[in-house]
Amino acid sequence: MSTISSRIRTDLLPLLVALVGCVLWAYWPTFSEIAHKWAHDSQYSHGYLVPVFAIYLLWRRRTQLAGAKPCLSWGGIVLLLVGLGLRLAGTMFYIVWLDAVSVLPLLAGGALMLGGRPAFRWSWPAIGFLAFMIPLPYRVETGLAQPLQAVATKVATYTLQTLDFPALSEGNVILVNEVRIGVVTACSGLGMLLLFFALATAVAILVRRDLVDKCLIVASAAPIAVAANVIRITVTAFLHVTVGGWWANLVFHDLAGWLMMPLALGMLWGELRLLDRLLVERPAETPETIRFVNPSSVKRPSRKRGLGTAK
Repeated sequence: MSTISSRIRTDLLPLLVALVGCVLWAYWPTFSEIAHKWAHDSQYSHGYLVPVFAIYLLWRRRTQLAGAKPCLSWGGIVLLLVGLGLRLAGTMFYIVWLDAVSVLPLLAGGALMLGGRPAFRWSWPAIGFLAFMIPLPYRVETGLAQPLQAVATKVATYTLQTLDFPALSEGNVILVNEVRIGVVTACSGLGMLLLFFALATAVAILVRRDLVDKCLIVASAAPIAVAANVIRITVTAFLHVTVGGWWANLVFHDLAGWLMMPLALGMLWGELRLLDRLLVERPAETPETIRFVNPSSVKRPSRKRGLGTAK
């Protein structure tokens, strides 16, 4: 451990600091615009935590830097060219998303050039996780929000009908008796989906499980987030009908936004418990030595004559 730490201090640390400083200087306008999105759009308020978790990943995986040293890598050069090409395209066509995404291959190529494959293996999970701090393009955001809004409205309507309420849906409005409950764009669950997808990915990176479990954890992020949002809308409509709109809007609606994440985490915990019961690890088998015995070499027990037997 001391050898790795001293190598990081003397060789790699100044280079890494210089790389991060150059990226911050070059991308400062882009990062400022992304931070403005974090501060004024609740769907991306989790962006502040993404770089913090990425730094924690780098510190947690620091032992993988053994043998890292600067080298000329064609793979690193290709990644650097890809990053520069994305930034050039984003600047020419005024696409902020491309400009922001270009920082990921630049960081990966810089790590590969400065520390070789050990540095790339050390840094790629943290670099990949930084993608969650980048806001989606407007068209993609709109294209995801509208289907999520429609799915949440229909599933909540079916749930209320199952609970014996006369519920109908007209577009993105749920009608229960004379009560109209509008599922607006902010209630589409896109922010919850983005946040929980990042959280599920972080859990998959940290937990010590096989690849199948990790893929199932990440794949289940979308249905769990949608289910949590449907439960929120259903309970809000239930309170509208039973106790009145004041409790539903002023009390539960704001509180439900905070309760969605604990609910989704509880679902994820239940999924992990279910995977523990369904996917049982096979115990390690100890090699056994198989001996082949020649039947002719086996000594058979001698037949002794009993007393009083005639010779």
